[in-house]
Amino acid sequence: MKKLKSILFLFLGFISLVIGIAGTVLPVLPGGPFYLFAAFCFAKSSKSIENWFKSTSLYKKYVEAFLQKKGMTLKEKIRINLIADFFIVISVFYVDILLVKVLLVVSALYKHYYFIKKIKTIDRNRTKQRAS
Repeated sequence: MKKLKSILFLFLGFISLVIGIAGTVLPVLPGGPFYLFAAFCFAKSSKSIENWFKSTSLYKKYVEAFLQKKGMTLKEKIRINLIADFFIVISVFYVDILLVKVLLVVSALYKHYYFIKKIKTIDRNRTKQRAS
């Protein structure tokens, strides 16, 4: 059972990593949240995979930066939410199954709650001052 759990987290981590890389290249898809999720999944899968990911430039640039700032700027929060909402709304219109529509709407509402209440909003000027 533990091996199956490890494999599942490894699989989810790599899927999230690929989506994150696509998000880095494509302006409509935020890559950062997918890198964070990949880091979480890799940490749950195995210590060696976690160490590998922590040594990559992607981790250092996106995950470590987020963890050091301990939050997101309002602009980052709005951008991520608008993009995610766009895809959720499209999905709600194209899916014919009521239960899936309800789950999409509930997940969108939870996403907004999480971004507003759980992720600290940091001042953009303060992060620039720290970097210099």
